[in-house]
Amino acid sequence: MTATATATATIVDPKTKYDRQLRIWGEQGQTALEKASVCLLNCGPTGAETMKNLVLGGIGSITVVDGSKVEVGDLGNNFMVDESSIGKSKAKCVCALLQDLNDAVKAKFIEEYPEKLIETKPSFFSQFTLIVATQLSEGSMVKLDRICREANVMLVFARSYGLTGLVRISLKEHAVIESKPDHFLDDLRLNNPWPELKCFAESIDINVHDPVAHKHIPYVVILIKMAEEWAQSHNGGFPSTREEKKEFKDLLKSRMIGLDEDNYKEAIDASFKLFSPRGINSNLRHILDDNCSEVNSSSPDFWVMVAALKEFIVNEGGGEPPLEGSIPDMTSSTEHYFNLQKIYQAKAEADFLAVEQRVRNILKRFGRDQDSISKLAIKNFCKNARKLSVCRYRRIEEEFNDPSLPELQKYLTDEDSCMAVGFYLLLRAVDRYAANFNSFPGQFDGEMDEDISRLKTISVGLLSELGCSGATLTEDLINEMCRFGAAELHAVAAFIGGVASQEVIKLITRQFIPMCGVFIFNGIDNKSQLLTV
Repeated sequence: MTATATATATIVDPKTKYDRQLRIWGEQGQTALEKASVCLLNCGPTGAETMKNLVLGGIGSITVVDGSKVEVGDLGNNFMVDESSIGKSKAKCVCALLQDLNDAVKAKFIEEYPEKLIETKPSFFSQFTLIVATQLSEGSMVKLDRICREANVMLVFARSYGLTGLVRISLKEHAVIESKPDHFLDDLRLNNPWPELKCFAESIDINVHDPVAHKHIPYVVILIKMAEEWAQSHNGGFPSTREEKKEFKDLLKSRMIGLDEDNYKEAIDASFKLFSPRGINSNLRHILDDNCSEVNSSSPDFWVMVAALKEFIVNEGGGEPPLEGSIPDMTSSTEHYFNLQKIYQAKAEADFLAVEQRVRNILKRFGRDQDSISKLAIKNFCKNARKLSVCRYRRIEEEFNDPSLPELQKYLTDEDSCMAVGFYLLLRAVDRYAANFNSFPGQFDGEMDEDISRLKTISVGLLSELGCSGATLTEDLINEMCRFGAAELHAVAAFIGGVASQEVIKLITRQFIPMCGVFIFNGIDNKSQLLTV
């Protein structure tokens, strides 16, 4: 059964409604969210909490898939159902409450067990931007992963189980243009100024006697001119050793003519920007050298732009990527700052136009529409060229059948990682337990000792199968997994749902770098870890 939840529309200005998040991912990111269609498999507390965050964030449309009915036990861990929901379709009840949270979101539900859809109707999943699959068993995860990869649909697994849980992303490749790292050097080119910047610096006398003028020279100019002075007496080189860098800072201090010269203090603090290596960073080099940068007629837009960037760096860029074009705040006269800003913006615009032309030429070469990649997309690519990132994810089946043995062994023997990898392996073991005994360990009273023994045997077998013969999981951890009884605790589900929804937003907006690996939450010690297995 398929149905659509109804809601009374209330007109609210989106810019007001989503003001706080627009400051994080901007209008482009919000537009991507509003165009996205997300499917939730299983709407227990983990799924409901994940979807709640996405609905409040303004996701375009949601489809909730669950074939179960609301039971009394659901009232204690799922805020999306209440007493009046008992006996009714869980998908319908959760969908209705999610719709109430944001009437701009299109919401519908399907009363069907996800496992049945995976088995009988794999084409169903191709209509979505992304699938959030919660509380699936190992076998269903493997099958769904195959389906989504063939359909090029993004997939996020989330699961909570007692005091532990996991989140795992799966897709072939994810290119990120706006990675927005926390710390990244300003693109000022202090050690490689282009002619216009060099000319501007030369036009300013840093030895001017007027104290007001002296303390309003931008630190960019101070560093360019002082670096040139240094190079003349050091065979054309810049400070490289610790002693030389200290000597250079002392030289800057010696040119101050007053204690209140903030511009010189800024120059001293920013002198490390002068010492940074020229050219491209190792991460960008890795992307430029990727086989996908050798484009063809079916290459994605991202790789077409990478190919154009590669050509630009060799030609117009002179070994450098396009300039970003922004400058930080600094002590300066208004005139100097404005002129400096114009110089950086003009250079960035010229670099963008050169890259744009190369993009158009590549598209033309392969018989594609030369305007199929917008100016805005190319400009955004150029602005973030130094911060590009490409994430690739292993198939779930490969991870399960052929994990990285060195990593697994390292985690098992490392004091800081053994709990996380223990939970990871036991989450797989309890699925095998359920397949064999039609229930999860500890799910029924009075069978605890037998369940512990069975789970221990299964976990030993799993370790042996993965090539870790001789390794064991602690008795305490196995006992805890049995004590959990497959329960979804709301506090853990809310946390896992928060992590999962955050990764969904990263994937859909293509901003920030999504995690690569398996995220494991350990609620016993309140720790989490990302495992690369």
